[in-house]
Amino acid sequence: MKAVLLLAHGSPDTATEADIREFLKNVTGGRALPDAAVEEIRHRYEQIGRSPLTDITMRQAKGLERELGMRVYVGMRNWRPFISDAVKQMAADSVSEAVAICLAPQNSRTSVGLYRKALEGDGGVPFAVDFVKSWHDNPKLIAAFAGKLLPAWKRACEESGVEVPIIFTAHSVPSRTVADGDPYEIQARETARAVALACDLPESAWCCAFQSQGISGGPWIGPTVEETILALKNQGATAALIQPIGFVCDHVEVLYDIDIAFKKFAEEHGMKLWRTESLNHSPLFIEALAELVRTRQ
Repeated sequence: MKAVLLLAHGSPDTATEADIREFLKNVTGGRALPDAAVEEIRHRYEQIGRSPLTDITMRQAKGLERELGMRVYVGMRNWRPFISDAVKQMAADSVSEAVAICLAPQNSRTSVGLYRKALEGDGGVPFAVDFVKSWHDNPKLIAAFAGKLLPAWKRACEESGVEVPIIFTAHSVPSRTVADGDPYEIQARETARAVALACDLPESAWCCAFQSQGISGGPWIGPTVEETILALKNQGATAALIQPIGFVCDHVEVLYDIDIAFKKFAEEHGMKLWRTESLNHSPLFIEALAELVRTRQ
């Protein structure tokens, strides 16, 4: 039987301290974080109520099943359902070959690489796997992002009365990762440029920033969103629109980092900040996933 396996970061179901600690230990490979760091993460999850990442990923899988007419499984690296459990279920269901897609379009060893490592495990996978390394320039993915960007940008421009600059964002990674040849930063910028071209935006209308930098492991790539907001203000802008092109669904980096932290930062500096809707389980996004699978068969 042929199947699809969607791989994602994973997110705790509640904002309880126990769930947050368990989740963070999965993220760090068992290394315990200081209580203050745990409390800060717990606070962020509490502010958004709960992360919808798991629910949305499951809906993406169901939509893809309907589109393709084949089984679609979900495996998370850092939370239930874990990748190893998904592989066991697939083997029990007599899956003989699968297309594995990371729900992170740009390839980095800090995300896609870790998902692949978790997938292969210690003993390998008991069926053939066609692993998609990156799909940052998939035409239907670009169309899905463009479909969310244009109406949001037009509304923002109408409300503000001026052409609002667009900030494309992706999750930051350690600078040493990129220095060692990781393609992530280049691919993130390529995605942004492709979306801008699809929307017929001039170069002056948009820029790129990297968000949610970590606090360990040396410097992380930038510019940060905060630095970018201040730079736009210094250029005379009074508002900006963020489109996160490194994420394909709502989760804490979108619902807290952008919707709460960055909006507050912008307001404190006299700037208004909008965000485009996430792709989530939109029809165009499901079509992008389906096309990706069909081109691998």
